[in-house]
Amino acid sequence: MRILIATDAWLPQTNGVVTTLRNTLREIERLGHEAVLVTPAQFRSVRCPSYPEIRLALAPRWHMRALIERAAPDAVHIDTEGPVGLAARRACLDTGRRFTTAWHTQFPEFVHARCRLPLAWSYAALRRFHAPSSAVMVATSAVERTLAARGFGRLARWTRGVDVERFTPGPRAPRAGRVPIFLYAGRVAVEKRIEDFLALDLPGERWVVGDGPARARLQARFPDARFFGMQHGDALVDFYRRADVFVFPSQTDTFGLVMLEALACGTPVAALPVTGPVDVIRDARVGVLDHDLRAAALAALALDRDDCRRYACARSWVEATQQFVANLVHAWPGDRSRPHFGPELDAEAWAAAQWLMLSRAAHAGPAYSQR
Repeated sequence: MRILIATDAWLPQTNGVVTTLRNTLREIERLGHEAVLVTPAQFRSVRCPSYPEIRLALAPRWHMRALIERAAPDAVHIDTEGPVGLAARRACLDTGRRFTTAWHTQFPEFVHARCRLPLAWSYAALRRFHAPSSAVMVATSAVERTLAARGFGRLARWTRGVDVERFTPGPRAPRAGRVPIFLYAGRVAVEKRIEDFLALDLPGERWVVGDGPARARLQARFPDARFFGMQHGDALVDFYRRADVFVFPSQTDTFGLVMLEALACGTPVAALPVTGPVDVIRDARVGVLDHDLRAAALAALALDRDDCRRYACARSWVEATQQFVANLVHAWPGDRSRPHFGPELDAEAWAAAQWLMLSRAAHAGPAYSQR
């Protein structure tokens, strides 16, 4: 089967959407399928303000239909709601192709926290976007319940996994007068609420791995914390191994892949009992969820690292990708003479959705081809 995946989030971005896609693409090939990737790289684009690694496609709608026609996919999946996703949606509706979509981020809550835009407005625009989808893939039961309550239909589960061959326990370098290391890894941006972690009165050291627009401000405000910038590969694995507790302060993530990566390296997790952590940390032996993040971090120090590793090993990308493939639908309905058209976005709604989704793309981070 040839699967076309349209996404606004792709390399050189570093975020959960890109990590999910990279692992899914690898497993798609292992299952004997072919993936064709459509990203902003195939269009004229501009850099996103404050996020130089993110490119926003300019007017992709006019070229998208030709890309899809040339790829001749058996199934179409639209992974994000940005300009590329909007263009792929329009092209599919114009030609009668069916498609699936995904929900990766609690974006309405994030926008509301930043500029007080009513949640109902954001959810209305996103509900219109996903309405024609044959399956809206979500990572967790908590997200599924939230979207169902907001009027989203045809919800399907697409869980997440971890690469347990890359993220592994290993030697932990001895340190004189050892004190605990509390680690955060991920995008350094306001929506991640890293300052909530750095403001905690914790013994030992607070480390931040990652980069983003909030880094300079946080470094100035918290001079006692250590910032290591973006890390990849073995260097990132080493930071996970060296940490005693991985602290995840975000309240807007739908999953939080970094928690599974930390667990795979043997490091327990401290987080809030909110969407994302409540679905990732389902065993009290590997993480502590508490509205008092300091209490959670201190309690997690006592957890067994071997339990963390065993827990992560049961969550593979193989299972997640099998779910993804099972959710796909054939691009052509049984009767081509009667194409399926979903709810239209009128001119006013289209403009509002474009603004909303451009913001979404800005805050999202070779078994396949780009066409």
